[in-house]
Amino acid sequence: MGARNRSISREKRIVANIATSFEEADQWDLEFWQTQTPEDRLAALMSIRDDIAKIRRDSARQVKPKVKGEIRDE
Repeated sequence: MGARNRSISREKRIVANIATSFEEADQWDLEFWQTQTPEDRLAALMSIRDDIAKIRRDSARQVKPKVKGEIRDE
């Protein structure tokens, strides 16, 4: 399943919570992930890993290495 299809699928089943404290949010988060199958948890982890890799790759393309002796305004 491609990223676009996963995104559409997530939108159909998105779950939200309004917590009154960080502890309540942590508890809700724990309960949510414990109800997910191991396959779903792994898929979420892999999706996050892929997103981070894309961000790093895109960031590396935007950073130009300095040439020795070059002065830049940054």
